[in-house]
Amino acid sequence: MSQIEIMISELKAKIIETLGLIDVGPEDIKDDERLVGGDLGIDSIDVLELVMMIEKDYGVKIENKELGVKVFASVRALATHISNNRKKG
Repeated sequence: MSQIEIMISELKAKIIETLGLIDVGPEDIKDDERLVGGDLGIDSIDVLELVMMIEKDYGVKIENKELGVKVFASVRALATHISNNRKKG
């Protein structure tokens, strides 16, 4: 299992927990499916909660809306961004 795949499964659990998604399991979130505005019903307020969780848990800031749109395109995009920008150590 690659580093990104490990991050993807970790993020799925954190997304479900952070947003209190009832009746959603990690297997229900597809790696490359649209996160915001997709089947999960994640909206801009949910995104703010996720941004705060990512900053707290991974030390990665998502500073503007343009970056947010790219980063929250899918769980894989989010995992890749965190992996590339995470503070080492």
